[in-house]
Amino acid sequence: MPELPEVETLRRGLEKSLVGRRIAAVTVHERRLRRPLARSFARALVGRRIETVGRRAKYLLLELDDGATWLVHFGMSGTLVVLPATATRRLHTHVVIALDDGRVLHFHDPRRFGLMRVGRAAELAELTELGVEPLDAAFSAAYLHAAARRQRRAVKSMLMDQRLVVGIGNIYASEILFAAGVRPTRHTSRLARADAARIVAATSAVLAEALAARGSSIADYRDERGEPGDFQNRFRVYERAGAPCVRCGTAIRRKVIVGRSAFYCPRCQR
Repeated sequence: MPELPEVETLRRGLEKSLVGRRIAAVTVHERRLRRPLARSFARALVGRRIETVGRRAKYLLLELDDGATWLVHFGMSGTLVVLPATATRRLHTHVVIALDDGRVLHFHDPRRFGLMRVGRAAELAELTELGVEPLDAAFSAAYLHAAARRQRRAVKSMLMDQRLVVGIGNIYASEILFAAGVRPTRHTSRLARADAARIVAATSAVLAEALAARGSSIADYRDERGEPGDFQNRFRVYERAGAPCVRCGTAIRRKVIVGRSAFYCPRCQR
């Protein structure tokens, strides 16, 4: 699933291509996404000018000139690619948006877990009850430590809770906790203030590195140009079970926590 670095990479690229462009036509080839596309979806977009391209958590938010917001969630395998009008529509390209400059925007989602809605931002239920952004000042050691004291679960599960802090999924939770030296199975009640400070610092560093690498492409993710990211080539622990730790050489371990795989070094992480 695209996490914060992937969605933010898409946002930055799409912002350059889409802001100021008017939507000339919308063709829906498949409505059956995670939730079926509304019958009014195409009508709500045609003729509208895209004013801004923003992001909240893992949601892409395109603000339109009538005050509505076009919300996009990429699910497990979705992406938006800007292409020339002559581009061939691939299998699993479910929506094609024609722009007023002759280019097209393809929403490609092989697993169909993506989501697209158009409405007033205040009325979009997906945007309620979201936690703080991990790169904002609000995500501080004090905030994380206080939240941990209220939890009764593994630190990794807490870090992936979108009601607490948004945008962090399985990949980056493992990478962040390795950088912080905190084992993903550590109980939140045993997280000291110093541990929380290291996790906050590691979050900033890991996400910044992933953004510079244009995200991770381990399956379907591609940026707005259709190009893969590169951070998957820099993983320290994720999907490296049995491989030597880049710091100490100890074999990386994998453990399932609440149905999700966690990867860690048993020596470097406590």
